[in-house]
Amino acid sequence: MCGICGEVRPSGRSADLGAVARMSETMCDRGPDGGGAWAQGPVALGHRRLKIIDLSESGSQPMTDPELGLTIVFNGIIYNYPELRKELEGKGYRFFSTSDTEVLLKAYHRWGTGFVDRLKGMFAFAIVERDTGRVVLGRDRLGIKPLYLAETPDGALRFASTLPALLAGGGVDASIDPAALHHYMMFHSVVPTPRTILKGVRRLPPATLLVLEPDGSRGEKRYWSPPYDRDPAHEGMTARDWEDAVLETLRVAVERRMVSDVPVGVLLSGGLDSSIIVGLLAEMGQKDLQTFSVGFEAVGGIEGDEFEFSDLVAEHYGTDHHKMLISGGEMLPALHGAIRAMSEPMVSHDVVGFYLLSKEVARHVKVVQSGQGADEVFAGYDWYPPMEDARGTGLDTYEAHFFDRPRSEMEEALSPEYLAEEDVSRAFAAEHFARPGAGAPLDRALRLDSQVMLVDDPVKRVDNMTMAWGLEARVPFLDHDLVELAAACPPELKLAQGGKGVLKEASRRVIPGEVIDREKGYFPVPALKHLEGPFLEMVREALHAPAARERGIFKEDYVERLLAAPNAEKTRLGSNKLWQIGLLELWLQTRGI
Repeated sequence: MCGICGEVRPSGRSADLGAVARMSETMCDRGPDGGGAWAQGPVALGHRRLKIIDLSESGSQPMTDPELGLTIVFNGIIYNYPELRKELEGKGYRFFSTSDTEVLLKAYHRWGTGFVDRLKGMFAFAIVERDTGRVVLGRDRLGIKPLYLAETPDGALRFASTLPALLAGGGVDASIDPAALHHYMMFHSVVPTPRTILKGVRRLPPATLLVLEPDGSRGEKRYWSPPYDRDPAHEGMTARDWEDAVLETLRVAVERRMVSDVPVGVLLSGGLDSSIIVGLLAEMGQKDLQTFSVGFEAVGGIEGDEFEFSDLVAEHYGTDHHKMLISGGEMLPALHGAIRAMSEPMVSHDVVGFYLLSKEVARHVKVVQSGQGADEVFAGYDWYPPMEDARGTGLDTYEAHFFDRPRSEMEEALSPEYLAEEDVSRAFAAEHFARPGAGAPLDRALRLDSQVMLVDDPVKRVDNMTMAWGLEARVPFLDHDLVELAAACPPELKLAQGGKGVLKEASRRVIPGEVIDREKGYFPVPALKHLEGPFLEMVREALHAPAARERGIFKEDYVERLLAAPNAEKTRLGSNKLWQIGLLELWLQTRGI
């Protein structure tokens, strides 16, 4: 797990090493264990390293193999790298390190761009061919590892693991993208790839390779797109068969994510998703497992911890358990830190929870497993059951339950120059729902959420907040084999028992029933759900700041209406509307935009 960056220019001009150095410097938190740079004519690469696999200097990056004529920077982990290495050694390749990075170099040389089909892991990389000048950028199937792109005024393409790194490189159009702002306001801060909130920065989509040729031409290829229809190969499978398949595939996913040269812990919320990870590791005989939980002081009658359940699981399996209760006094400075750690504005309350928990966890381990993603993969959220009876494509039902507000409210909230000309968010969802490969409305919703909404909010949250403290987070529910299996699973099995039914039934064979049958928790952070005191003042100051007034994103009467009753207006999913607009301004001002 690291931070990568670079610049690629058309032939004839040397890359800007100063810009790459500035980008790399911003990512020291992601890679506190070392850094490096490499340049060859029009290409320059930068890297910040977090040592997880091959702790020696042999695993340092940028990594060059002179014999093969290849150089790479890589962020992530390839869980099946030992198997791939063995296969490559059988084909005559010689290795100078024990790292998964070197396995990527050899695999690319052997199989070309098709090597990504063999990878089981999370990754973003840039590979440079010395002899041809070709550069290949790639991102993992579920977009767990980020990769941002920006064009400079003089025609260079820059890339980095974070958006702020690209800003540090200079020459980026940092004006607000009205279409992205529309998504932000409709999708609870999610801006679907390839857009970001800034016009000049884009993301490489998940499961995508971008090939840059020396003459400036480019080719983009999506290499993975699982079907969300029923597979005839699964015909005849009973509910029990599906439970068996889910449990076994999840077991493999969890075991894969123990590959490491340093200890691996678990973020334990006490919910089903993190608890089943602990239970499966205990079944595998994992000893001295460290688990970690966080909770917050109650505010406005809202409870802020679920220690009852995390304690139950920790005691049941005898883990070395660590728990943090965050006071109101600790929250405010931590919130400022969490905003600084955001590559993009994120309104979800658990951002600060992950930020603070990661700070504590990083004192004990460098790698953790997390239950993120299970709700999108196995239909755990409350907007999924209505999709079962939705008419037509299901888009109207999805919009009614998932979108934050009606389109008409955008005209109340946004100044005319920031208002998108059409309902771009509905148009985006409609285009996604219309793609082949997902027949039922629920299948369409799950595909959109797992391939877009999950990637550009919860997954990004976990990456940003853990990497702020040099901590690697691994997410077994986003193992692509498990995602493919869940996509093929009949909708009624996923929707059973209020959602995640097939996962719940499979989990009964491993973990206590009290954890499975409890009411679903949402990692509450009361101080952000019920704004008062210093948190309300922070938002008020941000929205009244000269930068906010000069920018003028939101209409003054809309801002004042929300400030007059700070906890009265909620989005359709129950989030605080004032926090949503306040967070955007806080992020923009923190970044000096």
